[in-house]
Amino acid sequence: MLSRILRMSGVIAMALSSFMVVSAPTNTEKAPNITLNGAHVSGGLIIGEVKGAVAVELNGNALPITDSGHVVFGFGRDVSGPQSLVLTDITGQRFTRVIDIKPRNYKIDRVDGVPQKTVTPDPEQQARARKEAAKVWKARNNAISERVDFLAPIKMPASGRISGVYGSQRIFNGTPRNPHFGLDIAAPTGTPVLAPWSGRVVLAEDDLFYSGGTLIIEHGYGVTSTYIHLHKLHVQVGDELQQGDRIAEIGATGRVTGPHLDWRINWRHERLDPALAIEFFSEAATNPVPAADR
Repeated sequence: MLSRILRMSGVIAMALSSFMVVSAPTNTEKAPNITLNGAHVSGGLIIGEVKGAVAVELNGNALPITDSGHVVFGFGRDVSGPQSLVLTDITGQRFTRVIDIKPRNYKIDRVDGVPQKTVTPDPEQQARARKEAAKVWKARNNAISERVDFLAPIKMPASGRISGVYGSQRIFNGTPRNPHFGLDIAAPTGTPVLAPWSGRVVLAEDDLFYSGGTLIIEHGYGVTSTYIHLHKLHVQVGDELQQGDRIAEIGATGRVTGPHLDWRINWRHERLDPALAIEFFSEAATNPVPAADR
């Protein structure tokens, strides 16, 4: 099923990255190094194992290093091209590694003749949606704890038919709508939703305008997962979760046409592709996170 999801979402092959030494130490065997696991494409989550570095920066922004020597980051739907990782060793010398993030082709649907009132909410609804979006943004912005739940192999949160993929977009009456940033899993109302990683609930809302029943769980170092259009929530803000816990039920709340789970993954405010996370970081992954690092 995963290969079909990836074909639907336009995933292309991983790109090789290059390593450029900015200033070499006398003993090159002690140069810092980072081993990267993940898809080097738009929407990819990447976990790096760092050796010999006391600091890491991505495009000039600091990446905190876990106690086990890992960093985590990702690139949004429309991010592509060379990305700069800078590793600093204990002497202060800096080493640059360039990651080439490849762009993707996404599914675009054009639909004309749609009544405008169906496409555009009224001013009162728009004001409500903006207020709720600010609440969601704040929850993700504060999800920066030093837990490392994301290092465990990830699991699918629900069973069902894949009805929508990351990156797809609709153009109504010639006007592009926001792209889709999740993986849609269609299943009957009441189907269990399980935690794909352990984590802590940072947002639990029964009725948001666009997304209906909505949960956000943090997994550490800016990694969060989101669950949308839920029929019923079984957890609340502050709850500590174990992987596999029942957290909610699939529903058809918010602006939808049928019951399904819209599952999303973020690194900070970068929206990532859950299908790529499953491909690279599940038990079935061809290059999973080493057991010693889980």
